Amino acid sequence: MFFAKQAPTTSELVSVSLKTLLDLARPAAGLNLKHSAIRAGQSGGYASRFKGRGMEFEEARGYQPGDDIRSIDWRVTARTGEPHTKVFREERERPVFVSVDNRPAMHFATRGVFKSVLAAKLAGLVAWAAQHHGDRIGGQIFTGHVCRELKPQNGKHAVLRFLSAICDQDDDRAEQTVITLEHVLARLMHHARPGSRVYIISDFRGINDQVESHLARLSRHCEVVLIFVYDPLESRLPDKGRYRFTDDRRDVVIDTGDRQRLLKYQQHFTQRLQQLEQIAKKMGLALIQCSTADDPIQRLR
Repeated sequence: MFFAKQAPTTSELVSVSLKTLLDLARPAAGLNLKHSAIRAGQSGGYASRFKGRGMEFEEARGYQPGDDIRSIDWRVTARTGEPHTKVFREERERPVFVSVDNRPAMHFATRGVFKSVLAAKLAGLVAWAAQHHGDRIGGQIFTGHVCRELKPQNGKHAVLRFLSAICDQDDDRAEQTVITLEHVLARLMHHARPGSRVYIISDFRGINDQVESHLARLSRHCEVVLIFVYDPLESRLPDKGRYRFTDDRRDVVIDTGDRQRLLKYQQHFTQRLQQLEQIAKKMGLALIQCSTADDPIQRLR
């Protein structure tokens, strides 16, 4: 929301162009989208901790010795009096759903690029990498007042549609609704179909027990990857000095000599990160941390 006066203000540091996101197609080809929290094999080069992932029901046939009893179709069995089992057909493509935070607090930087720019680049890399793997691409972009979803589709046109939506996203302040992280995840559960790989790219401001509950429900049916975006100044203020921040409408001066205020500021960030780490560990999710000063390609690798 705020940026330091002395920070660079060239356009590519504070906003992202469609050309920049299109140029990520080549480096994204080297990303494999496999993460440490994802395990157990499935055809198609992916790994999954869920049974029946990426499968569609095809038919019911007579039970044969060796069939998994968990696949028995009890309705057909009851109707015919003979045991029947469900046969599934594997999907060739997996839906990849990318949720991108573009709320006001993401428009912040003291070094590197704005958090919103970094989030857009991370989303672009994930989208291109998924397209290289033949997956369907969809997503969600949310601002302070608007939340928009794009249904997963395959091909380059799906990536272009998603990237254009990121670049064209405008926060309609005429809207009365204030978009919270809790609201975003509630919508995400309705749009990310079971079997999807879901990336949530955010600074996770507003994380609470309800957000954790939504993540728990989402992770039961989808593979969830959390990408935590932050500016180095958020994790630690300089030891000494007075620093002025502005969003061109309001000014805030922080005196880092005020140790109590400094400690409180750092505790807010630490608590948010620790809560994310605990959630990821408890639910078996992948968690990637990426600073505005980091190279997003290297972080995803």
